[in-house]
Amino acid sequence: MPKSRRTISGRTAVISGAASGMGRSLAQRLSAYGSPVAITDIDERGLKETEASITGPVLSRVLDVCDAAAQLSFADEVRDWTPTVVGAVFNNAGVALASTVLDGDPDDDQWSWNINFHGVVNGTRAFLPMLVEQDEGAIVNTSSVFGLAGVPNQSAYCAAKFAVRGFTDSLRHELRGTGVTAINVHPGGINTNIVRNARFQKDPEGRGPTREQMVEEFAAVTMTHPNKAAEIIHRGVEAGKARILVGSDAHVFDILTRLAPTHYLDVIGRFQGLINRARRARAITISAG
Repeated sequence: MPKSRRTISGRTAVISGAASGMGRSLAQRLSAYGSPVAITDIDERGLKETEASITGPVLSRVLDVCDAAAQLSFADEVRDWTPTVVGAVFNNAGVALASTVLDGDPDDDQWSWNINFHGVVNGTRAFLPMLVEQDEGAIVNTSSVFGLAGVPNQSAYCAAKFAVRGFTDSLRHELRGTGVTAINVHPGGINTNIVRNARFQKDPEGRGPTREQMVEEFAAVTMTHPNKAAEIIHRGVEAGKARILVGSDAHVFDILTRLAPTHYLDVIGRFQGLINRARRARAITISAG
């Protein structure tokens, strides 16, 4: 089926999780393309910084995406405020959690699910009636590369992101025949604060590093800057994509989960071993030279 291009530039964009990272970059980019932006986050300080960085029309509210009533109230506020139709709603807020199933805390799991999945559902239900009334617009939900592949020590996070993927795919089929669509976004490693703000029961690999060491390790393997991620997402939405993969690592995961649906981690491990050996060989060559 051919893709149907859509325009969101110049139309109002609603973005949760806009205090930093991908959400902030999306707000800044879309504003630069002429879009009024309605932004939310639970982090008041970061949200104010994002608001200050935007020169165009902006509506900013501190909001917990887990609060369905607050999301509905914000949607009403956006309806009254917006100077144009709503082009896209980006349900982007998310948190990270690292733990084995054996050692996991059910309260931490629920915390992850409430934000990463129910927050997306709340945002979708709050703004979908407005888009359907317009008969145009896009619901853009942030899943993850971990919504494509199950990864050890990420059971709660994977569960939420797989749920986002299924919820959004189902919604997209429900919206057939309308001018509204639903889009899944699957970011790979994006250099954001998500790990810095994560919950850890203990290091899943048993090495015992500090939180700062784990943040540094994450930063070392992230492959995509938030500004680049925002560009990919913006272009993907306007190109009519139903699923947007962000970063080369996301494309690798997508391919491997198709080719080796039960053994993709073994394949990734072999590739990582080759990469590490190549890096060591290069370092030895440089030092010898």
